[in-house]
Amino acid sequence: MKRQLMAAVAVCALGLTGCVTVKSWATELPAPASAAPATASAFPVTTEGATAFVADAEKRLMEMGEYVARVQWVRATNITFDTMWLESRANAQSTEMSVQLANEAARFNDVQVPADVRRKLNLLRLGLVLPAPNRPGAATELAEITTRLDSTYATGKFAFKGEQITLDDANIKMAESRDPAETKALYEGWRTISPVMRDDYARMVEIANEGSRELGYADTGAMWRAGYDMSPDAFAAETDRLWNQVKPFYVNLHCYVRGRLNAKYGDAVQPDHGPIRADLLGNMWSQQWGNIYDVVAPPGVPEGQGYDLTQLLTHANYDATRMVKTGEGFYTSLGLPALPDTFWERSQITRPRDREVVCHASAWDVDNVDDLRIKMCTQVNADDFYTVHHELGHNYYQRAYNQQPFLFRNGANDGFHEAIGDFIGLSATTPTYLNQIGLLDTVPGAEEDIPFLLKMALDKIAFLPFGLMVDRWRWDVFSGKTAPAGYNDAWTANMLKYQGLTPPGPRPVNAFDPGAKYHIPGNTPYTRYFLAHIYQFQFQRAACKQAGWTGPLHRCSIYGNTEVGQRFNAMMEMGQSRPWQEAMAAFTGENGNDASAVADYFAPLNTWLIQQNRGKSCGWDN
Repeated sequence: MKRQLMAAVAVCALGLTGCVTVKSWATELPAPASAAPATASAFPVTTEGATAFVADAEKRLMEMGEYVARVQWVRATNITFDTMWLESRANAQSTEMSVQLANEAARFNDVQVPADVRRKLNLLRLGLVLPAPNRPGAATELAEITTRLDSTYATGKFAFKGEQITLDDANIKMAESRDPAETKALYEGWRTISPVMRDDYARMVEIANEGSRELGYADTGAMWRAGYDMSPDAFAAETDRLWNQVKPFYVNLHCYVRGRLNAKYGDAVQPDHGPIRADLLGNMWSQQWGNIYDVVAPPGVPEGQGYDLTQLLTHANYDATRMVKTGEGFYTSLGLPALPDTFWERSQITRPRDREVVCHASAWDVDNVDDLRIKMCTQVNADDFYTVHHELGHNYYQRAYNQQPFLFRNGANDGFHEAIGDFIGLSATTPTYLNQIGLLDTVPGAEEDIPFLLKMALDKIAFLPFGLMVDRWRWDVFSGKTAPAGYNDAWTANMLKYQGLTPPGPRPVNAFDPGAKYHIPGNTPYTRYFLAHIYQFQFQRAACKQAGWTGPLHRCSIYGNTEVGQRFNAMMEMGQSRPWQEAMAAFTGENGNDASAVADYFAPLNTWLIQQNRGKSCGWDN
């Protein structure tokens, strides 16, 4: 799990139906000795006072961060009534301290201080994901709600064909089924776990907004948008600009996929015009479409042409640990050091059989120094091969910036943290890399370019509107534009607006479909993933240029290139010490977002899609 600066943020799991309600408690866990907040008078409103305050805050935050992370790790790897109780208490303590520090930081808004101190003061105000108001009981109530939401998702099961199944089971069935009745049942079944969340979610929004206003923000969404070295409005406009750069490509992909689905299922299931039925895309949230490649494969491509990475891994006798070792090997090939022994001793690499755990993959830096871990329920397949490389990117980033002052021990922005691993994943999924590590005997020729790029686009390009719409929904919820009674209608409207998708049937009046996506009850901001899907291609283009690669961008692997590794690590070592634009320039030479790298990577496919779509009416408003 990537460290949130001051908020203890729970992560989600899979498991049993239901959730134990965490009640209010009269006692609290003993917090770290340094957790007790200093009084305001201890730090005068002067340059010297601000500097001393920041130093004291960093010391206390680092100790509290390790304490909370260890409690969160225990709950995530062993979900019980007691571990939920422990995490709720720890989260409340962390939030209370963070709110106090954020309000203290605001006292120095008009004081002249060195640039690094000013940046730290700003980060203290922005580091909270869900700020509780500074009144008795608010942090505890907020922590209990967030833990309850998270665990409701984590322990969700639903009835399917006479048995109770988990999200693990449902995801596999959704990916493999080509029966529209079955995919509809899976899509709707998983969403039966979330209606109970709606009232809790609405109350959580009220509390967090109250806290955000105390910190000087219009609402919690505005606070989230303020964390990108630009104003909230400017950031929203920037994401709109990026989306408009890539939207034409998405429309081309949507048009092609819709036509292939129509050819398979017929007009009664999927018409050849308008939106796509969401459950036909092989993913529970329709955020990535790679699982239906067999349905949308280029016409005329012989069956069996190309390679199946899952089969390659199986035939090579990979197990979960070897998958992770291979991922580590990519980073060490760039000249980065091996993971510490404690990583292998303390990580959860496979799903335990004796307890309920959080299977949502995450990377952890428990002590904010070198206690690095991943938490996965790794399976030997292509998806998890990619995920391993991605999660280890978080770990290597965490270790690279561990010499920075505590408040700078984070990504240049949250999109960077996601993009680091995704960038490595671009190389890790190329036939070039698979050949380099012995999984693939020969690198296919140019005839494989369109199939390869189509597979990539079904995941990378298909994700972009989903990456945008999740927080667009939340921003409207936090601002009050969307009231609780309209939560689900607004979510469905966003699906149509951004993705061109519709649910497979009418939704119940009590539906709360947003809660069926981990990052909503888990309260993880989502625009970071949209940004990461832009940044990773910028990183890829720059790295391949540095490596002297002259072939197609989608065939470039930087595996084994230590010169690229040195420059890459230099960017990571900056952490959050400078505006993200400077970190981007340090590695790529570019000072801002540039989605043209996405177009460069997929250019041959886009040309092909335009040819395939001739004579069709693309888009979904007709």
